[in-house]
Amino acid sequence: MVKSKYVMGRDIDLDKEVIRDSQGKRITRKRAEKIVEEVLAQAVGRPSLTGPSKVSPEIKARVPEKLKKALEKEAKRQGQTPSAVIRQALEEYLDTA
Repeated sequence: MVKSKYVMGRDIDLDKEVIRDSQGKRITRKRAEKIVEEVLAQAVGRPSLTGPSKVSPEIKARVPEKLKKALEKEAKRQGQTPSAVIRQALEEYLDTA
């Protein structure tokens, strides 16, 4: 079991109870909300392939080990990710279907 650095406690009213950050500055509800906005604005993930602010669906498939290794080798040869090679191959296949 991994021990967490942080412990969840009871909810508090930041405008009534005095809580300070590591520099001694008081954290009010308004300041906490601003901190959350700043952190969320910095949060980055993989870019959407569907469009801005949209989720790209995932497709998963099991393949033999030999096929996986061949995919990784080809992706490396092309300087692409395995996902990019799979997308390209699938698009080409479906265009001819």
